[in-house]
Amino acid sequence: MEGSMSVYEQIGGAGAVRAAVDIFYDRILQDATLAPFFEGVSLDRQRAKQVAFLTMVFGGPSDYDGKDLREGHKHLVARGLNEAHFNAVAGHLQATLEQLKVPAELVSAIMTTAASTKADVLNQ
Repeated sequence: MEGSMSVYEQIGGAGAVRAAVDIFYDRILQDATLAPFFEGVSLDRQRAKQVAFLTMVFGGPSDYDGKDLREGHKHLVARGLNEAHFNAVAGHLQATLEQLKVPAELVSAIMTTAASTKADVLNQ
């Protein structure tokens, strides 16, 4: 892994993040345990927010101006979002990255970052 390159650069930049987000949400919306959380949500807007968020998290140019993870997921926790849902989303993220043939060491780094957000996402 290149030490001087961000994860964002290593996975292929903006195009790769957009492709990953599209595949990721397609997977989530096909998951009967997760799809209900997205009823009534503008998926175009959600995908754009997720692209901006992941770009920032992966070390790319940051223009994310959305809510922090606790605030952004508080209403979902109130609707029953729990650790099983978090783990399912993480599984879809990992499967998406593997489908896109992201190198294993980058998948591992990304999943470690994702795991570190669990307490905030679940408002624990």
